Amino acid sequence: MTLHPNMPFFNDKEGDMLPTGLPPLMDSHVHIFPRNILSAVWEWFDQNGWTIRYKYDSQEILAFLLSRGVKHIVALQYSHKPGIARQLNVFMVDQCRRYKGRVTGMATVFPGEKGGEAILQEAFDSGLKGLKLHVHVQCCDITGKDVYTLLSCCCSNNKPVIIHAGREPKSEAYNCDPYELCSAAKVERILKDFPDLKICVPHLGFDEVRPYRKMIEKYDNLWLDTAMVITDYFTFEEKISLNNYRADRILFGTDFPNIPYAWDREAKALLASGLSKSVLERMAYGNGAEFFNLEP
Repeated sequence: MTLHPNMPFFNDKEGDMLPTGLPPLMDSHVHIFPRNILSAVWEWFDQNGWTIRYKYDSQEILAFLLSRGVKHIVALQYSHKPGIARQLNVFMVDQCRRYKGRVTGMATVFPGEKGGEAILQEAFDSGLKGLKLHVHVQCCDITGKDVYTLLSCCCSNNKPVIIHAGREPKSEAYNCDPYELCSAAKVERILKDFPDLKICVPHLGFDEVRPYRKMIEKYDNLWLDTAMVITDYFTFEEKISLNNYRADRILFGTDFPNIPYAWDREAKALLASGLSKSVLERMAYGNGAEFFNLEP
């Protein structure tokens, strides 16, 4: 599925709070950036994809979700070029400190940049809880030396990594072809090479949904998140049912605020998924607490 400038925008009704009946909820896929980068992200999506419904600055993003019932947020960012990762990591640390344990921040490094391993170690030492990589934006070979150096640093610090390694959504506006760099096979190689490294692939591995569903059955160090793929926004060959997934390897995430529909659409879909109470509790919060090594 290729992004295009006329992607749908849903003006669906939003709630003031999370829907009644959900257990404590962790959103494990929320994006924050300094204002200048946020503005650039909005412009990119306006020109190449959907219209972002929530054009808030980072403090507004975090306060919005926490004030509406989200118990914990995992905040993500990614450096799109060399030389800005330290600045972004300092920004992330500052945002996490504002919310006293309710926001977990992930570090960023541009693979291959000078001193990348030292930048990542500094981020971990300052309190960030893992690494986020975005292959589409950073155009990196996830099985190459530059990325493996960063993954080794994650391993030695017992920190997880989130890798947007699914091939979709594709866009001609990216500086590389995700179909050349991304694949379930490449992720499987990492899982074998780093058996002690916890890895999460967002969007259930869209578009290789079936291979990733099989891989979480096979590998105990692989997790997937639900961001944007249980909302009926994208079209799949078969409707995704979370009941078909390994219950202890799915994280709830939304991609907020970079979404073209109501903030609680994903939460409503989770509640309506027909999961048992115990599985719902795991996917809503427990799995994320395990993946990110959060205190009980």
